[in-house]
Amino acid sequence: MKRDPRTIVLEPVITEKTARAKEQNNTVVFAVARDANKIEIGKAIEELFSVTVLGVRTMSVSGKLKRLGRFEGRRAGWKKAIVTLKEGDSIEFFEHA
Repeated sequence: MKRDPRTIVLEPVITEKTARAKEQNNTVVFAVARDANKIEIGKAIEELFSVTVLGVRTMSVSGKLKRLGRFEGRRAGWKKAIVTLKEGDSIEFFEHA
């Protein structure tokens, strides 16, 4: 059974570091479903954005320990995918004015 690509790719991760990587290495970073594998992630990106994916690297990010007064808690962990695109392909998250 094939999964919907929108359940695999959750949201882009937009930071100064990912913006620099996008310009220099033609890579984009996404938060993805924790149970998704590299093959599923690559196919989902290609289907959603009509680009060619050359490689996918993944990592699990553990949630930070947070504290409010004497109570401690933990943020939820998540999975990050670093996707390398073919030269000439790009994914624009913001429209240029």
